[in-house]
Amino acid sequence: MTGGSGTSLSRRRLLRMIGLSAGGTAMYQAMHSLGLAAESSFSEPIRLSAAPKGASVLVLGAGMAGLVAAYELRNAGYQVQVLEYNARAGGRNWSLRGGDRYTGLGEETQECRFDPGLYINPGPWRLPYHHRGMLSYCKRLGVALEPFVQINYNAYVHSQKAFGGKPQRLRAIKADYSGHIAELLAKATQSHALDAEVTADDQATLLESLRFCGALDKNYRFIKGAQSSERRGFERDPGGGLNARPAFSEPVAFSDLLKSGLWAALPFGEMYDMQTTMFQPVGGMGQVGQAFGRELSPLIRYNAKIVEIHQEEQGVSASFEDTGARSRHTVKADWCICTIPLSILGQIPMNVGGPMAKAIAAVPYCTGLKVGLQFKRRFWEEDEQIYGGVTYTDLPIGQISYPSSGFFADGKGVLLGAYIWNMLNSMDFTSMTPAQRVSKAIEYGSQIHPQYRQEFDNGIAVAWHRVPSAMGCFGLWTDATRAEHYDNLCAIDGRIVLAGEHASYLPAWQEGAVTSALDAIDRLHRRALAAAATV
Repeated sequence: MTGGSGTSLSRRRLLRMIGLSAGGTAMYQAMHSLGLAAESSFSEPIRLSAAPKGASVLVLGAGMAGLVAAYELRNAGYQVQVLEYNARAGGRNWSLRGGDRYTGLGEETQECRFDPGLYINPGPWRLPYHHRGMLSYCKRLGVALEPFVQINYNAYVHSQKAFGGKPQRLRAIKADYSGHIAELLAKATQSHALDAEVTADDQATLLESLRFCGALDKNYRFIKGAQSSERRGFERDPGGGLNARPAFSEPVAFSDLLKSGLWAALPFGEMYDMQTTMFQPVGGMGQVGQAFGRELSPLIRYNAKIVEIHQEEQGVSASFEDTGARSRHTVKADWCICTIPLSILGQIPMNVGGPMAKAIAAVPYCTGLKVGLQFKRRFWEEDEQIYGGVTYTDLPIGQISYPSSGFFADGKGVLLGAYIWNMLNSMDFTSMTPAQRVSKAIEYGSQIHPQYRQEFDNGIAVAWHRVPSAMGCFGLWTDATRAEHYDNLCAIDGRIVLAGEHASYLPAWQEGAVTSALDAIDRLHRRALAAAATV
């Protein structure tokens, strides 16, 4: 796409149009698919040769990048130490469940009161089938996976400004949009408007395909009837006995559909990083971090807040505060892999060269916020037959995601009641207390599910700009900052190399952290071998 005066849209203009019509969540997803989503470069587990005798590596941060680096370097024979700010492994790979306590910066401590077996993932929550690195480590560590339902045609799309604020089933909007487009194209074909583009031999096939794919009638019209109702759903479903006859549903007028902006939610399940099949760890995404933590337990020191990183010609040292004992310590190693988020790393003294220092300072972090809500019963299943999937809305909460496990279970259930990326909405929610965020999620969500207020039990909210170990969701690169700073950020500076999703072309995805870590340790291993050979 270009930004000139031709017929093609610039990315910025297209994203603005999507944002105006469908809200910030849709705009973010479109942004992600246009320039940032890519297939993982992971093909098979890395195989490092033996480490130089006695060589040591200091890994800063026990998120996905740090854990992968420590795991592979240990396997190669390096002496590895890992320093982690939190009292757990995983970093942004994290699940909150009943009994957990969390304190955001400047906030009161929240205690999660979910029932046993229920959880929310404040950070990553799904694994695309082509994120082969994450899937490989799940298999190697024995982390069981199950399907994650991204697209549910019986979930909702919703706009405050369309259809009187009444949510619409995704299947109906998708069927109506496809049907109306197919009807227009069929008319154009029949009137010979496409003669220059479609050969005479192909026109009959095209018309037949439009009739089938668009659920058109024999006259190539998308109207109320059996064909359209088989796609969008019936007003009354077919059954048995005397009252078996179905009642067909009425498609939304094409003009009303276009004005609603709800079409912007339709491609989400077709975007490369959200296509079926997607997976989730059984019991929460935090199972991955916990598995790594058990595997690497002797190597990790928790509650270690890094306060200074210093490298010299022969090695690297890191000073840290033990946040439990409130004491200060320094550890040393030959090499350092630093996976601390740039939002935190930029505040820590570290003697690297100007290019890397400028790169660290150049990347801001995305705001983001999630609210987990426990309800007295799984009303979305019992009342509305929604089993997994996502409802998209232009309300400030952005999305509602329904659990992809525990179907038909009696008792309470937890759903993701807000998933906010829009900058203004996210900062607005971040300024609230945790209790206010939960209250707002209930207020907005009840416009889609009226059962919210009566069925609500308890909730917990995490605003990522207030998470002490991250202060943001993920690095926000632009084409310009990547061109100027990306290579400098990833390059080895003396004895230090950075890794993490911020050092990848897969931002916001754990796969970016995995592939970044593998690239970093491969290059560092080669540097270490070369250095040992000269001694």
